[in-house]
Amino acid sequence: MNRTARFAAGAAVYSVILSAFLGWGLAGEASAAEDKPGSYGKTADGREVAAFVLKNRAGIEVRLISRGATITHLYLPDRDGKLADVALGFDDVAGYESDRNQYFGCIVGRVAGRIAKSQFTLDGKIYKLEANNGRNHLHGGGPKSLEKVLWDGKPFKTERGQGVRFTYTSPDGEEGYPGRLELAVTYLLTDDNKLEMDFEATTDKATPVNLSQHMYFNLAGHGAETVLDHVLMLNADRYNPVDEELIPTGELAPVEGTPLDFRKATVIGKRIEQLIDTPTMGYDVNFVLNKEKPGQMTLAAMLKHPGSGRVLKVLTTQPGVQLYTGNFLFGQEGKGGQKYAKRSAVCLETQHFPDSVNQPHFPSTILRPGKKYHERCIYEFSTEK
Repeated sequence: MNRTARFAAGAAVYSVILSAFLGWGLAGEASAAEDKPGSYGKTADGREVAAFVLKNRAGIEVRLISRGATITHLYLPDRDGKLADVALGFDDVAGYESDRNQYFGCIVGRVAGRIAKSQFTLDGKIYKLEANNGRNHLHGGGPKSLEKVLWDGKPFKTERGQGVRFTYTSPDGEEGYPGRLELAVTYLLTDDNKLEMDFEATTDKATPVNLSQHMYFNLAGHGAETVLDHVLMLNADRYNPVDEELIPTGELAPVEGTPLDFRKATVIGKRIEQLIDTPTMGYDVNFVLNKEKPGQMTLAAMLKHPGSGRVLKVLTTQPGVQLYTGNFLFGQEGKGGQKYAKRSAVCLETQHFPDSVNQPHFPSTILRPGKKYHERCIYEFSTEK
């Protein structure tokens, strides 16, 4: 049996085992192969949270819920076909509603990243937002930011794979943002081992929009002690320096000669100690992706775990990618009782630059009536010896 056949056969066996023993096949839960979603439980105020399962021919499995259009589980095979869940998350809705949740696997917005002093001026009007990160605004704000609301999810199938399309209408003024925003996020797991994500929005008033998927990865498996042994490449010659409050200074600085130079594949932990006493406390930086033209789909990052052979490529139409090494994880309990230690996961958040709405020389995040916001991100999965 050749390596490809062993990969598929092993993945299929482990998929059956995991489905039987990890509880996903309990009554009331369903996959995208069915017409109706299952349930992940109820919110504290009694609303049902829908659950979805996507699988492909290689045994890769993605599980999602309607709260925050969130990826709760991502099972990937290693070089021997053995599956592991590589995404941080929780076993129940209560976990996602708790202070243990640090944007695990969700869609963040309306505006991902920080907005300085929790305000911006648009067409001559000042808009004030919730200060949820010191005096600044982070990832959309408070109780109605996109990772906390319930999206409407519809499973679908195509010739290429299985997917879920999530939609949500954010009313004018929600979290302080102008405009009624019609949002859609589509996930498609393909049979050629890609998770394709499309982010779409339209508005009836000018408003900033910057959506991102906020997955925490550990390719050794969630709950592994560290991510500092992973190898990372970033397709970026420049980055956004930040001030003491992690707000970009406006400069686009070269990575050359700094601990931020990942243009060649480098072990994440090799130089992180040089950043411990800086405001980022490790890696928490937006990188300016190398692109020939705006909106071009390009490789953003490649992440590898040498021990398992798992490889993740991240491609995007967005101009930036935020590298975050879980510097504020505190050992909280996640799925299956696993503890999520500091720097035990990495985020690769494709996005526009933080605070773009206050920095006019950054690529614009303003969406106007009659225009459509559409960005794409692709996770491409593979293994190597």
